[in-house]
Amino acid sequence: MHLTIPTLLTLLRIVLIPVLVVAFYLPVEWANVLTVTIFVLAAITDGLDGWVARRYGMTSSFGAFLDPVADKLMVAVALILIVQRHPEVVMALSAAVILGREITISALREWMAALGEAALVKVAWTGKLKTILQMVAIGFLLYGEPLWVLPVLEIGRWLLVAAAILTILSMLAYLRAAWPAVRNQSE
Repeated sequence: MHLTIPTLLTLLRIVLIPVLVVAFYLPVEWANVLTVTIFVLAAITDGLDGWVARRYGMTSSFGAFLDPVADKLMVAVALILIVQRHPEVVMALSAAVILGREITISALREWMAALGEAALVKVAWTGKLKTILQMVAIGFLLYGEPLWVLPVLEIGRWLLVAAAILTILSMLAYLRAAWPAVRNQSE
């Protein structure tokens, strides 16, 4: 297998996951700054790998498989860390909705691809907006402390709830798009 720059960036994102966990638990005052920096670096590699792959024709089936796996792993680990630090119903419920949707849509995409209907479950604008809100929310929640007068934790909490709501809406859009093929399979 030939490793392209985009695939290496995706692999870097996976390697950053244990680094994120270690940074999160470091017993130093600046651990939250380091944790957010690692998360932001991972988010940048996510945008960069796709751009480089498209711009320079470095797409691969392995990269197409690995990229969403790396994204979901990073988000899942970050959400687990956040819920562990803030064991509140709103955090746990939002994280459960987001993780549940990711598992459901991944399974749906795999099933639709097996049926030859992968085009029915393309990324929608609600999914893109959900991802943006989710990434900003996670960054705020990993930082977790007031920044001057900005209530970072509270803003992160509300953004995570908004991301969870968009998560449900985007999941419903995917399920609605896939429903005709699902219905035809069950007949």
